[in-house]
Amino acid sequence: MTKKEIVDGIMETMPRQGGSNVANRLYIESFLEAFCDVAAAELLGGGEVPLKGIGKLKTVATKARRGRNPRTGEAIEIPRSRRIVVSAFRDFKEALRGDA
Repeated sequence: MTKKEIVDGIMETMPRQGGSNVANRLYIESFLEAFCDVAAAELLGGGEVPLKGIGKLKTVATKARRGRNPRTGEAIEIPRSRRIVVSAFRDFKEALRGDA
């Protein structure tokens, strides 16, 4: 999904506000960018970001490990790092499985 598709989807689901479509689009785009900046800062600080109806974004630490370069087959050391995971809410998990 592209940024344009996200903005279009938000514009379709939100009630019409006063002003032109261009002004509303610019407002939604600036809100989306601000949300992403705030979410990124929270995740970099080790916090969690709740996403209503989906779950929580959070970071988890990974251990250093040995791996292989898929091109050459050479053994390499993969350093420890952090990655982003989604901890899905129960209702969302059930919907993905088709239980809902």
